[in-house]
Amino acid sequence: MTEVFDDRPCELGEGAFWHPERRQFFWFDILGRKLLSRTAEGPVSWDMGEHASAAGWIDRDGLIVASETGLYRFDIPTGERTRLAALEEDRPQNRSNDGRADPMGGFWIGTMAKEAEPEAGAIYRFHGGKIHRLFDGISIPNAICFTPDGRRAYYADTARRKIWTVALDAAGWPSGSPQIFVDLREEGLNPDGAVIDAQGALWNAQWGAGRVARYLPDGRLDRTIDIPARNASCPCFGGTAFNRLHVTSAREGLTDPKPDDGRTFILDPGVKGCAEPRVTL
Repeated sequence: MTEVFDDRPCELGEGAFWHPERRQFFWFDILGRKLLSRTAEGPVSWDMGEHASAAGWIDRDGLIVASETGLYRFDIPTGERTRLAALEEDRPQNRSNDGRADPMGGFWIGTMAKEAEPEAGAIYRFHGGKIHRLFDGISIPNAICFTPDGRRAYYADTARRKIWTVALDAAGWPSGSPQIFVDLREEGLNPDGAVIDAQGALWNAQWGAGRVARYLPDGRLDRTIDIPARNASCPCFGGTAFNRLHVTSAREGLTDPKPDDGRTFILDPGVKGCAEPRVTL
């Protein structure tokens, strides 16, 4: 069963993230330049002042937040930001997009052109206080996620309609060349954000299709679950048992948005996920 978790319409909902210590769900409206959440008291939001898109947790009160200008430590109680590292200062036409913490304490973040020009983006890893470029020539980076043991990563280029996978070494760095995990060109599907469940299967939000799709570790499609918004954008597992799937959506690009477009949803996926790993500074 799919329910509305939050009815605030996002122009570009993204960065679905569950803080395992706070047991609190966070997400972004990239184009609205806001970080959003809900508590028992109701909806919460912070004005980021720029495009911000993805987060990981540092400690109970601190997040790492990726924005168009850098990676920041964000203090949840006060809303204060402290820059940890610059991000593409030489590319002001770009912004951050999809990102997620890896099980080895790093944080991966993708960038793209604000006008989505082809191959203008890249994927980086923040580790040891520095940002390292991993993959270049990406148009719309998405689906960054990791197997529970941290030895394999996934990422997509939505514009190319492909999801890749790459082996990681014991420290979390790519070893070997990326290989195609799922090619969605023939189906005309657009892979957006993704997350891995406890069984190692990948859940992918598919922009324009109004659904999330589960792919087994060998790339076979296992099941799909529809949401009542056309532009599904990013899933994450949450809840006290990590058995609920939160899914963001977007109104961007819709000339006739319906009430559910841009809302954030919660559903029962039938499997459990894993806690998001802590980012080590």
